[in-house]
Amino acid sequence: MNRMFRSTMMSIAGALLLAAAPAWAQVKVGVVDYGRLMEESPQAQAALEAIRNEFTPRQRELQSAQAALKAKEEKLQKDRATMSPEEISKAEKELRDGVRDLARKQAEVQEDFNARRNEETSRLQRTLIEEVRAYAKAQKFDLVIADGVIYADSSIDITPAVLEQLRAKAGKSAASKSSR
Repeated sequence: MNRMFRSTMMSIAGALLLAAAPAWAQVKVGVVDYGRLMEESPQAQAALEAIRNEFTPRQRELQSAQAALKAKEEKLQKDRATMSPEEISKAEKELRDGVRDLARKQAEVQEDFNARRNEETSRLQRTLIEEVRAYAKAQKFDLVIADGVIYADSSIDITPAVLEQLRAKAGKSAASKSSR
């Protein structure tokens, strides 16, 4: 009974597959390498540059503070023999407080950087998804696959075309900003 049921189900599934085969032949499928879009698109480069520009001054401040602490530590080591115990204790406390303050500031900068990077990544992801959708609609694709693809023939890879479209949009955006 179980064998007969399984045999019948396999026959039905086979018939359905044969009936659906002509419809599959007409489906236009594309694959996009989303990671490549995230790395190579001008919009991604612009977002990365904006974040760098935003955090460079704070990084310089941290480097300066770190250099100042190192100078204080070297001075303490050099002058330790001529300092009184109270002066040594005070200098060591200032050094510890400075290290603690620097660590706190570094953590703050890192948290702010991560939050800002996440904001920009989210914005970029929305832009890229919209761009892929627009390209797919314009080129009349029925299905575009991004993640989970192990292999795709280059004939269905639309990543270069989408990158080209993104570059064209970035060029138009830069031209409109410079004409203002």
